Amino acid sequence: MATRSADDLHRLAVELCISGRYARALRVLAQASGRTGDPDLLARIEGTRALALQRTGSPAEAEEVLREALSARGLTAHTRAILRGQLGALAMYGGRLDEAERLFGEATASLDDADPLASARVRMNRSLGRMQRRDLGGAAADAEWAATRFAAAGLATDEAHARHNLGYIALLSGDLVTALDAMLTARPAAATTPVAGAVGDMDRAEVLREAGQTTEAERLLERVAAVFGAHRMPQSRAEAEFQLARSLLAHDPERARRVALAASRRFQRLGNEVWAHRAEAIRWRAQLQSPRAASGEGTTRRVEEVAVHLTRAGFRGEATALRLTAAVADPALDGRRLRVGDDAPLEVRLITQEVKAARAARRGRHGEVRRHAGRGIDTLASWTGTFGSLDLQTSAAMHGARLMYAGLDAALHSRDPEIAFAWAERARHLSQQSTPLRPPPDPQLAAELAELRTIRAERPGIDWLDDPRAAELRERARRRQWAGTLVGEASERTTLQTVREVLGADTAVLSFLYTGAELGVLVSDSEGDSLVRLDDPDRVGRLLSGLRADLDMSAAVRWGPMVSVVQAALRTRLAELDAGILDPALARTDRRRLVLTVPGILSGVPWGMLPSMEGRVFTTATSATRWVRAMRATPAVPGRGTGFVVGPGVPRGEEEVARAGSAWSASATLLADRATVRGAAELAASSGVLHVAAHGRHTADNPLFSGLELTDGVLFGYDIDLIPDVPRVVVLSACEVGRSSVRWGEEALGMARIWLHGGADSVVAAPVRVADDDACELLAVMHEGLAAGEAPAEALAAAARRTGIRAPFQVHGRGF
Repeated sequence: MATRSADDLHRLAVELCISGRYARALRVLAQASGRTGDPDLLARIEGTRALALQRTGSPAEAEEVLREALSARGLTAHTRAILRGQLGALAMYGGRLDEAERLFGEATASLDDADPLASARVRMNRSLGRMQRRDLGGAAADAEWAATRFAAAGLATDEAHARHNLGYIALLSGDLVTALDAMLTARPAAATTPVAGAVGDMDRAEVLREAGQTTEAERLLERVAAVFGAHRMPQSRAEAEFQLARSLLAHDPERARRVALAASRRFQRLGNEVWAHRAEAIRWRAQLQSPRAASGEGTTRRVEEVAVHLTRAGFRGEATALRLTAAVADPALDGRRLRVGDDAPLEVRLITQEVKAARAARRGRHGEVRRHAGRGIDTLASWTGTFGSLDLQTSAAMHGARLMYAGLDAALHSRDPEIAFAWAERARHLSQQSTPLRPPPDPQLAAELAELRTIRAERPGIDWLDDPRAAELRERARRRQWAGTLVGEASERTTLQTVREVLGADTAVLSFLYTGAELGVLVSDSEGDSLVRLDDPDRVGRLLSGLRADLDMSAAVRWGPMVSVVQAALRTRLAELDAGILDPALARTDRRRLVLTVPGILSGVPWGMLPSMEGRVFTTATSATRWVRAMRATPAVPGRGTGFVVGPGVPRGEEEVARAGSAWSASATLLADRATVRGAAELAASSGVLHVAAHGRHTADNPLFSGLELTDGVLFGYDIDLIPDVPRVVVLSACEVGRSSVRWGEEALGMARIWLHGGADSVVAAPVRVADDDACELLAVMHEGLAAGEAPAEALAAAARRTGIRAPFQVHGRGF
């Protein structure tokens, strides 16, 4: 380094800053400034030093250094333009967006022709400022201009940063698929250092948050904040904490308040008042959403002060969101007019409807509540309806959760069956607005899933998804699934009248409703409808938690002196749950066949084991709309053969499929070394009925990485998209794979839902652990009914009667 010129050292420092290595850049700049007397070069060195100082927590000193550099005599117009661009960056980081825009404009006017690369770097910063101003067209033009110049100069890292920024602009415009794709495409070239990687990860976490996948977003943001903290970058660390608080706001307002407060204090120590006000806005929103929220004149005044500061700084959307959140919580603000345009951010438009619904609810006008909540849900649906991905559809429901609960509560208060049914279906329909289309073949995804299986096999006993390479492959799989799943034909929600026409004389539909505070069920059959209020949801949740433990114990303790004790505890818990959620409903209908549509809170109920279900045949449908469509469709012809797969280490697994297979005139079975992921997928594509006896694991945070343990690894949920033609009936005789992850109250996502989304008519699975002996006996007899042409739900119920086994297996989908 001793032989390098000041100009070489300055270029090195610029590269170090681009890659986030600010501490080293400052050391290099100190050396560079001592090796030149050229006023222009000294000024540029000072300009770069100012940016490094700002990013490492000295914004006031940074601005002082830069203004002093600009005041030097004898500087060329070119140097002054570069310094103005850097001063614009400091203004932008400080939240002074109007000042930043002016300075950037002055810089680019001088640099566009004279020094396109320098202008490209100014435009990169201006694109960030324009994003904050919501000038997305201008931001995209700047980022594209910069990317083109960087590409022409062979600057791959700089081009990748520009392409990443285009992804962030797509995020702000609501195009999550394009956003994730652009960011992951840019990552290999952009993430050249831990800091550069953290910058990209913070933006990617925002994509995940907007997609409703807050658990992953928050883990990512926590790691990002730690990286910035380790590199002594307090501004960036506080920005990561700000984004973390925004994510927590959706589901944990108390922690959101604490994190936002920490970020605000960090910004204040840096002298960054604008960002401190942004963090304060999140803190107040979290506090206002808390059950212990205190309203009053003092709160209203402080909230308005923060909102005024944000408006002046150009963050009008955030100011409006804060004012609206206060209006939801505080009845004293009911008289204030709401002025929100159609071009406002989606979040603001949804909160506006929340305010209107809350005001109507306080006046007891439940019809108005439903109208405003419905408008908000329709606004959200116009966005989510563009998603083909099941993963995206179920998680993006986050944005409408409060509106959905408000509408469901008002529907329950109406006591009107038609209204209650319409809202139960609206809740289910948000992630089912279009008929799914099969994605095209994707050999690259298949190869990446195979590599994931290898990583999992090599790292038993630990959280293999935290392996860096596994994390990268997981993101690629998500990216391909989001982008590769096509949006099918839009479907209209069915009506209660249409359901009655399809039911027939021996079938009833039980549409369960969860308002966030209450549970209810609408019981509909050919003779009429009954709307029934059920047990307290919190008590139901406690019963389900205890029931899971009872069932685990029951499956493990099959003989000995404890059997009677375990079984007695299980029967008691089942009876209590039955009395709370099912018996009151079945007291209103004597129909033998039942169609259940349930919210996520009830997704773990083993319905077939509840005492009131004895003698009944039931199926759980993702929605009445989907069930009606399936019933009106031409029944699938069994046609293709029957396939069986036995994974490793399943007691009685080979006996189970041998006995089940004997019911069929012909079948194919994969055992031992032949029970591979590829073999199972090929068998599934050629079978009308597929039965898999394998250990299974439900991955709560990544349901599409739930799967079945086969000889060479796990058949993931993502693998189902690679099967060109899924079986008509899928039987999953595996522990845990019938479980679902509850996403935002209504949406439940698990392997059964994934198979149905892939095109299966019916899936037989259990939401809780099943004893191997019970699975072997019960499912073998069920296949006798399937082979005889019985519908899956009828065959399963008949098998339970014949064997006397009350197991948690249930049919999802059409059922009969």
